[in-house]
Amino acid sequence: MAIAEHLDPELFLDEPEPADVRYTVISVDDHLVEPPHMFEGRLPAGFQDRAPKVIENDKGYQVWDFDGATYSQVGMNAVAGRRPESVAVEPFRFDQMRPGCYDIDARIADMDLNGVWASLNFPSQVSGFCGRIFSSCSDPVLGIHTTRAWNDWLFDEWYSPYPERIIPLGITVLSDPEEGAKEIRRNAERGFRSVTLPERPHQIGFPSIFDDYWTPIMEACAETDTVISLHVGSTGMPDLPAGSPMLALGATLFGQMSLTACSEWVWSGWAHRYPEIKIAMSEGGIGWVAMLLDRLDNIIDRSGYGLGWDIRPAELLKRNFWFCTIDDPSTIDTRYRIGVENIMVETDYPHGDGTWPTTQDVIADAWGHLPADELRAICSGNAAKLYRHPLPDIVLPKN
Repeated sequence: MAIAEHLDPELFLDEPEPADVRYTVISVDDHLVEPPHMFEGRLPAGFQDRAPKVIENDKGYQVWDFDGATYSQVGMNAVAGRRPESVAVEPFRFDQMRPGCYDIDARIADMDLNGVWASLNFPSQVSGFCGRIFSSCSDPVLGIHTTRAWNDWLFDEWYSPYPERIIPLGITVLSDPEEGAKEIRRNAERGFRSVTLPERPHQIGFPSIFDDYWTPIMEACAETDTVISLHVGSTGMPDLPAGSPMLALGATLFGQMSLTACSEWVWSGWAHRYPEIKIAMSEGGIGWVAMLLDRLDNIIDRSGYGLGWDIRPAELLKRNFWFCTIDDPSTIDTRYRIGVENIMVETDYPHGDGTWPTTQDVIADAWGHLPADELRAICSGNAAKLYRHPLPDIVLPKN
């Protein structure tokens, strides 16, 4: 039965026609919505009854219950296919989402509709975009077991059925760097390509990225070729003035948030200490990257604020960092300064910024003037190389 037959027509638009595929797309920033059964049977005896679970509150909303708190799916978190007038910033029930949000077979079907070859998926509400909720658990051991259970579910149910279509990204233990390093290595051994870390950990109660606290995790990422993925907003939103339109202003500042986080990660020196480390910035766009490169050169050549590294900070940025974009129609023409090889595409399914089911058209409209070899690199080739993921036999556009 078609997916559309299960959806409320008052909430959802008509089922789209399959996209005219002109570009091979690997999306490096999508999200999964954790399904209600995610943790069932995945924690050791003595911990299973304290695992996260979905409950129904007194308003009829389905929310996650864990460690004495509840976590809801806010409206913009799962809006793919919804009628715009039906979207509100409030908790959702699972039957108010496309099944592709939480069911892998339906997700692959939605990727096919959108013309997306492969996808890397971040967590959603119950774990936080970087697993911070589990790592802040009042019982650290429960937090560790829950983190492992999340990764086991992703491996078993999300990645393994479609290994050519899903790039496995895991979470790790932030409250104990040695345990965090063990989890990164455990995941790498079974094929995980990336781990999501907090972009500004001091904002959520952990030591700053300038602290040696993070050494075991950085060593594990470097040794296993695990890409560090930093999702905008993973450590909260900026300080927004009282009375401001929080959702609109916060979303407007995504680029500024990524600029701040990226600058801190550059000057933290981890990429200088571990030259093989790879860091991907997610959902911040690319409009700020050329400006950051110019500024890094300025403070070396004009102001003399550099640290005396054997590599210029701007060159370290181009060597060790990658950036993803939905379209950036005005700033895609800064790509030569950034490095075409450092830019990747995202669809952000199923979020409010997402381009599903029109990603192919969005790319054509914003990047249609780019040469074919650059389109192949940005749309899929760079991601395939960074995450060591297979491409189809024919990569579009051909020429």
